[in-house]
Amino acid sequence: MADYSSLKILLVEDNQHMRSIVGAILKGSGIRNVREARDGAEALDMLRQFPADIALVDFNMDPIDGVEFTKMLRNATDSTNPYLPIIMITGHSERSRVIQARDAGVNEFVVKPLTARALLGRLDSVIMRPRPFIRCRNYFGPDRRRIVDQSYAGPFRRSTDGMI
Repeated sequence: MADYSSLKILLVEDNQHMRSIVGAILKGSGIRNVREARDGAEALDMLRQFPADIALVDFNMDPIDGVEFTKMLRNATDSTNPYLPIIMITGHSERSRVIQARDAGVNEFVVKPLTARALLGRLDSVIMRPRPFIRCRNYFGPDRRRIVDQSYAGPFRRSTDGMI
């Protein structure tokens, strides 16, 4: 495992018990610089003073949930870091939730009950195998395609793209 002791992590979770569990996993892996926020609004404010390297964000929070936090961070003109790697943590693994998080611009997704292996595996992914960021008309975030098609010669993904 890599040395992550210098990482700055922003943990955005409304449940104190879950913050403690995630904090213990991070501390156990050598990460000491962790700041906590209880919702997306507090997290956006915190990022103005704390330049995090990675955000771990819960899906369900009020008033700003993880998906809205991600959209705001990725797309706001005054965003502190639209390229910040975001790992979504949730108890909801339904396909629609995963797609919603992916389409907001989340880098990785991990499902509760959380294991150290799963969380550290996602940290490894965003650090060791970062995906390039894509900007198009209605999306900004990490490339949602995980497979690079070597035979693709396009500017478009489908043969019908660009046709009027």
